[in-house]
This record gives sequence, C-alpha cells and structure tokens, in this order.
Amino acid sequence: MTTHQLPPVCILGLGLIGGSLMRDLHTRGERVYGFTLHGARAARRDGFDVSDSVEEVLRRAESDNALVVVAVPMRAVADVLDQVAKFAPSCWITDVVSVKQPVFELIVERGMQARYVGGHPMAGTEFSGWTASQEGLFASAAWAVTYDYARTNPTDASWAELFTTVCRMASVVGAEAVPVSVGRHDEAVARVSHLPHVIAEALALVGDRGGTLAQSLSAGSFRGATRVASTSPELVRNMCETNAESLVPVLDEYIELIQAARDSLASTPPSMKSLSESGHRAHLRMAARKGARRESVSPVEISSRPVMRVHPGAPGWVQQLDQIESLGGRVEVF
Repeated sequence: MTTHQLPPVCILGLGLIGGSLMRDLHTRGERVYGFTLHGARAARRDGFDVSDSVEEVLRRAESDNALVVVAVPMRAVADVLDQVAKFAPSCWITDVVSVKQPVFELIVERGMQARYVGGHPMAGTEFSGWTASQEGLFASAAWAVTYDYARTNPTDASWAELFTTVCRMASVVGAEAVPVSVGRHDEAVARVSHLPHVIAEALALVGDRGGTLAQSLSAGSFRGATRVASTSPELVRNMCETNAESLVPVLDEYIELIQAARDSLASTPPSMKSLSESGHRAHLRMAARKGARRESVSPVEISSRPVMRVHPGAPGWVQQLDQIESLGGRVEVF
C-alpha cells in the first residue's frame, strides 16, 4: 500500500514550474493532476493526468480535498482565484508566482487568506512551457513560504496544517522551505532575481551594438551575464512590472553604483578599485551563505543556512518563523 506524504495536489498551469512540480510529485508517488490550456495533449502523451478544463479539475479538487497550486502568470491569477472560489470553495490554496504581495492582496480581496499559504520556488531556467519542465528542477532550491496570516492568527490549527503541508510539498520535491513575509520576499527577489533580468537585457543591447566583432569576441563572462535575456519578454515583463514597487528602489541602488564606477574610471588615473573590491567581498559573503552546511539546526549558526525545526501551531511558533526569516534560514516542520 502506497503511503502518501501529501493530500492530492491539483496544479493550475503546467509551464516550467507547474509542470516540473507535477513531474516530481508524480515520480515520488504522490497523487497529482492538473489543468493547462497549452500543452495538455503533450502532457497526457507523457503519461500525466491533465485536463484542459479548469472547471473539471477544480470540481475534482473539491471532492478530493486537494491542495490547489496556482502556477499561472500574475496577470491570470485573479481569474484563476475566481474559478477556485466558484468550483473549489473549501480547498487549500498555494501558489508559485514570483511576487507575493500582489497575490496576497488578491487573496485578501476574496476573503481566502485563512486557506492560503504563498509559495515561490527559487528555481527555473530561461525556457518556458510544458516542454521545458523537468524532473529535479527544485533539488536543493530555496522555496519561499509565506506566513503573514499567522502573525494575527497564530492559533488557527487548520492554517497551521496548511503551512505544514506546503513546507512538506517543498521537501518532497527536494527543496528547502524558507519562511518569509510577503513584503520582505518581494524586496529580496527584486535584488537577486528581477534586477538581474533588467541588467541582462541592457547588457545584451550594449553587446549587440558592438556588431559582429563584439559577438565574435564575446566569451563566458558575457554569456553568463546575459543568459536570462533569452527568457521570454512576456515573462520578464510579468516579473518586473508586477514587482515594480520593490524593484525601482533596488534599481536606483544599482544605478548609483554604476555611476560611481563610471566617474571613477573617468578620473585621472582611472580606477575600479572601490567597486571591484567591495563587489568581490559581497560575492564571497553570498557564496559562503549559499554553500553553508545544511546540517545545522541552530538558529545562531549564521555561517549560514541555519535549519530550525518548528511545530506549526505550538506556542511561540510564529516568533520562531520571524527568527528564521531574519537569518534567511530554512524551516523543517514536524
């Protein structure tokens, strides 16, 4: 008899992230089915339980008490949530959208916050669609899991169970759950996810203006720095425009650094000392945090991907999440 770690999972949207989640859950023996308008036939040919009728899958999810995963672009989230409200009014909801504040606002507008936990796996490629999905995409990736609702409702046992389920789903597919508030999430991803897209697009333009000679001489540093410029422009717009409130101040920081470097290089003698040394130190700090040992269970081991075990719903559990968030740590639930 198969033992499932999760309730049935219904994924709405089977692009790179939703499709990869379906593949991983299926491989691990979990009950998973989904909806997509584009690629449903291909997904069924690949052996997956996929429909092109959102009403059909949501009615099924309601009867199964399934966890509904919203995996559509931000522009489609409001319509999808309306469908969930209509056809799966008691189902738990999570999402994998790259911004969290705008999604949470839509959730609150619909009075769904008691059955919603936001999510965002920090994984992906520059490709999109079902055909881009793959097993193992989330291995060792951070999976942001939001907990704003718990700050005012720490004793809501049903919500605590939902939070546990979302963290467990991340673990099942090999990711590491990171508790975050929606506002801090959006500011952080503006820095490390959305700003790189802006930079890559601009750098690709500058390189292209050098003509065929620049293209011929371009090497690994240019290809690496511009890799994400191959992402669909629609996806880039969706990410950056929906997080503009957080992205613009971060872009201002970047422009200030670039302007200072420009002025320093234009001086006599030209110098890159300040930016090269401070940037190198920052890179070493981030690399050390990214590569720190995961075995740590102490929240004070800031070397630094601390893992803290939390019992959702227990006294003081939200304060534990606050502490983990402040350290950028991982959470394990029990």
